Order: sequence, then structure tokens, then C-alpha cells
Amino acid sequence: MQSERSTPRAIAPAAFTVHLPPSLPMTDEQFFEFCQVNRDLRIEQNADGDLVIMSPVGSGTGNREAGIIGQLYVWNEQTGQDVVFSSSAGFKLSTGAKRSPDAAWIRLDRWNALTPEQQEQFAPICPDVVIELRSPSDSLETL
Repeated sequence: MQSERSTPRAIAPAAFTVHLPPSLPMTDEQFFEFCQVNRDLRIEQNADGDLVIMSPVGSGTGNREAGIIGQLYVWNEQTGQDVVFSSSAGFKLSTGAKRSPDAAWIRLDRWNALTPEQQEQFAPICPDVVIELRSPSDSLETL
């Protein structure tokens, strides 16, 4: 019998998709609530309404993500009064998809055009700048 150490393991997928039947669509409010009661999960929704559940990133990728967010934040503080977002922020895109990039930046005038209620949930806006890091387990095709 081989030990666990010598048994090759497949790298777990970075995300898996839960297909919802067309008869059970989730409203924006229901999706937001679903994410709030499942805070330990990283959840996005694609344009078809399917849920995309992602595993946490590895420590190395998390460190690179923190560095990028930090640089973006410092640059923004030095150059203007726009808004920087971490990977915890979700945005509702014009396709209906709800995505959470690793880092994002939005011009202040566009951000201020949203209502306070829109700013508190998944803001219905596409960021001006989106940064997405590729983890070793990410498929380039999927990204």
C-alpha cells in the first residue's frame, strides 16, 4: 500500500459552478442575502444566473493580491479622491453577472452617481480598472 505522500493528487479546481434551473432565478436581493448568510464562501454569479463558488486563494497569491491592493490604494490617495475596492467587493455588471475582482478602482463621480443603497450591496457598475490575479490552480481559459 502506498503512503499518502507518494500518491499523486490532482489540484482542486479554483471554482465550481452550481447551475440553477430557469424556474428558480435569484433576484439581486436574494443573491446578496445568500452571500451574506454564506460569508465563508467566495460566491459570484455569472450572466446565466449560475452560482460560481471559489476556493480561497493560496497564501502566495493572497500576498501578491494584498501588494496590488496596497499599491492601488496608495496611488489613489496620492492622485485623487477616487475609490479603491478589495476582492471582497462585488459588482453587478450590465450582463447581470455579479463579480468580485481581486482589486478594482472607480472614478469618484461615477461612484457618487449611485444611491447609498446601491453602494451598500453589489453596486450596479463596472469598475474603471479591474485587476485579477491568476493562481496556479486557475485555468487561463476560465479567467
